Amino acid sequence: MTALITLSHGSRHPRAKEGIRALTEAAAAELGVEWADAHLEFDSPTLAEAAAAVSSSRAIVVPLLFTRAFHAKVDVPHHFAEAREHCELVLAEPIGTGPDVAEVLAQRLLADDPTASHATLFPVGTSNPEQAANYHRLAADVAQRAGVEVDVVPATGKGERRFADTHVLPLFVTHGTLLDRIPAHLPASGPLLTDLAGVVANRYRAAAEKGA
Repeated sequence: MTALITLSHGSRHPRAKEGIRALTEAAAAELGVEWADAHLEFDSPTLAEAAAAVSSSRAIVVPLLFTRAFHAKVDVPHHFAEAREHCELVLAEPIGTGPDVAEVLAQRLLADDPTASHATLFPVGTSNPEQAANYHRLAADVAQRAGVEVDVVPATGKGERRFADTHVLPLFVTHGTLLDRIPAHLPASGPLLTDLAGVVANRYRAAAEKGA
């Protein structure tokens, strides 16, 4: 049996890891496989430690990242190379910003604030122009699915902040300290958590089929 290992960025937030573990467990339950969570920094275990701990001789690693920026291009390959010494690993595609993620966000918005006429996608942010453009494409997809206007305000970096009369829709896998930057008076959804279980499971399945 091939185990599932999720690889998150990691966070200083005290509840970040529990959210990652809940998501990983939910995705693994859908797949019927062994699971472990791993983190690039701040939290433990590392990917190498998780790979050494699973009982399966093979595991698929799903990066819990929305962008293909520095962490995906540099940190993930570095940790992956170290972890391959402990068991056979297959690297899946990250969560990304595709149609399945747009659907998760649209359904979250409609459930949390069905009368909202405006929403603001709230990602961490990136200095990579191509990845920043992906945020706007994702917002446009969510807008079409939910039937409301959706803007983008990154938690870091510069950008027009249109927080008046809006529902804030965080593009966060789990709890994070940057969520504290959402104005307290605005309606806001929480991190996506187990709503992403189906997406993670599908990334696993695609990698399994490709590596078969």
